[in-house]
Amino acid sequence: MGLARTHAVALVGLTGALVEVEADISGQLPGIILIGLPDAALSEATERVRAAAKNSGCPLTRNKLTINLSPASLPKHGSGFDLAIALACLGADQVVSAASVGRVVHIGELALDGRLRPTPGMLPAVIAASRLGHDTVMVPAGNVEEASLVPGVRVIGVASLRDAAIWHGAELEPVPVDTICAPGDATSEAVEPDLADIIGNDDAILALQIAAAGGHHVFMVGPPGAGKTMLAARLPGLLPDLDPEASLEVSSMCSLSGRAVGRTLITRPPLEAPHHTATAAAMVGGGSGQIRPGAAARASHGVLFLDEAPEFASAVLDALRQPLESGVISIHRANAVSHFPARFQLVMAANPCPCGQYGAPDLDCTCPPSSRRRYLARISGPLLDRIDIQLKVQRITAAQLRLAAEAPRQTSAVARERVVEARSAAAERLAGTPWTLNSDVPGPWLRGPQARLGGAATATLDRALERGGITMRGYDRVLRVAWSIADLDGVTRPGIEQVGQALYLRKGMTS
Repeated sequence: MGLARTHAVALVGLTGALVEVEADISGQLPGIILIGLPDAALSEATERVRAAAKNSGCPLTRNKLTINLSPASLPKHGSGFDLAIALACLGADQVVSAASVGRVVHIGELALDGRLRPTPGMLPAVIAASRLGHDTVMVPAGNVEEASLVPGVRVIGVASLRDAAIWHGAELEPVPVDTICAPGDATSEAVEPDLADIIGNDDAILALQIAAAGGHHVFMVGPPGAGKTMLAARLPGLLPDLDPEASLEVSSMCSLSGRAVGRTLITRPPLEAPHHTATAAAMVGGGSGQIRPGAAARASHGVLFLDEAPEFASAVLDALRQPLESGVISIHRANAVSHFPARFQLVMAANPCPCGQYGAPDLDCTCPPSSRRRYLARISGPLLDRIDIQLKVQRITAAQLRLAAEAPRQTSAVARERVVEARSAAAERLAGTPWTLNSDVPGPWLRGPQARLGGAATATLDRALERGGITMRGYDRVLRVAWSIADLDGVTRPGIEQVGQALYLRKGMTS
């Protein structure tokens, strides 16, 4: 009778914990017992492992097998423990080298014929193994490219349990099998829409560039056909490429969501646009068993676009208030707490009323005033107070269409260069501080000696605060937008013009 152990990784959100998989063979009645808080999918691993081992030519022992997943108090989810369980059992039976198995972290799901299936969350799992001191990981052949994105880790790709057993010293002849590949992700090959497709709406295009330069949130109100969705879809194309840390985080989130990562890390900011029927769990994440990321977490370092925002449930919209401030989503369960990144730019679009025609020059609105007020009141005041840029978008008239067709249009590439220069100026100014974007800078710092503006520059802003037109939070957000406008304009400090423009973008106010 023997004992062997190896290691696997249990994911709780994006954080991975090392799990020791122990297998013990005793002389009692035949059977397999799996202990250590497995969920339903993991409890079924015993049947998958038994069938896979038999069909791979290395059947499990007929004696009693006890498999322990330690630490026993940590909940384990999913089928990614299959490979570790199988090799621990074979190591206990001395079919493979127990010492070799103990030195490697094993991650992968087994098919009944012994082949290994690609496993979601491979990238964060390998990152966790590396951070916990392990430098050798065995994964399914379909996950090799994704696992190899982690530097400093030796990745061993195997197509079947038989190949894994041979690598660990089993005296078996290799049998070629068809590798199970991860499904491709069509969204990874999508071309970003270009800003040049938009005709007219120069104010909205400038507002998008300001939002991209400072990482500000945007709320657009306008009738159907005004181009709100087109504008929002082009905001990710104005953002700079992701830095290495953000790229690794976005790629890990993509892997955890079950999407293909590919041979390289994701370098472009993501865009998430959930339907207005989404629940709070779909928006911020959750689940009764394994906690999964929601749309807000998947949009981290990118854009979360909520079209027809008033149609979302109020509880779903208000669930975004805390992530907008903290940049982190924390989901608490009785036995675990998961943390997901949530540093996204929120873009909301709404019609001005239920019929959508209020304020349109060509059609009459049929909604009573009380109906219009109730419609936009579905978006709570505290949420709107967190939105830096709030603008109205109008339909393009025939005359504007003729003029715009003749005028040169700005492309996303040119606008992105302006945004990159503006962000570089902000990063240089904020060097030595914990912040790199204007939207991250707290109000006390902006109003402090480091960045305080003159009384003449903030006169209109002070009057708006005295009249109750904006809150103190809104005051600070106007200052942040003013600094972003200054960075785009290439000036060192915001003046009267930049503060006035920022105030107009905040509340439609003028001096």
